[in-house]
Amino acid sequence: MDCENWSDTANTVSYVPATVTRSAKIVIAGGFGVGKTTLIGSVSEVRPLRMEEPITEDSVGIDDLHGTPGKHTTTVGMDFGRIHLSGGALALYLFGLPGQVRFRPLWEDLAQGALGCLVLADTRDLEASHEALTLLEGEGIPYAVAINAFPDAPVYDPAELRQALALDPHTPLTTCDARDRTSALQALITLTEYVIAHRAAPSLEPTS
Repeated sequence: MDCENWSDTANTVSYVPATVTRSAKIVIAGGFGVGKTTLIGSVSEVRPLRMEEPITEDSVGIDDLHGTPGKHTTTVGMDFGRIHLSGGALALYLFGLPGQVRFRPLWEDLAQGALGCLVLADTRDLEASHEALTLLEGEGIPYAVAINAFPDAPVYDPAELRQALALDPHTPLTTCDARDRTSALQALITLTEYVIAHRAAPSLEPTS
């Protein structure tokens, strides 16, 4: 599966094409400011839904802006987007989870029924991904990890990253640039191929 299998009508489709015969829910998780909203905006073939609010003084001491000093808004509900693959036969519905731990009840609700999860991580703060990984392990949701390559972030050997994130050997680990559509798509393709290889076809919901 490569990028050529994805719809070539990126960012122009506002309806579910008649070619779609299966759909799947994918969640995008990770720490605060790791790039979840950016990734969904990069790949969505519909105008993404964003539930963002300005960061105010009320977040002082609660939200750590040390690694993202230029961040002025934060997701307080979810992000939503949709893309197609397999010649347009499969629709992926993307749900971006808010990064702060205080939204964990919302994480649990949004993760229900998910086929898989792409966890974005930032090497400047790998610990920020641990809460999401713990939730996914507890819910039994398969996932892949993508290191979002921020320009000023340190680069580590994959073995070091696996150890720091406590990943099983079979868990996919890749690198992406959430701002770049092709790079973000490759990360989602990695997740989708992994999930399809480890789950039975009936887990994809037929569309009516």
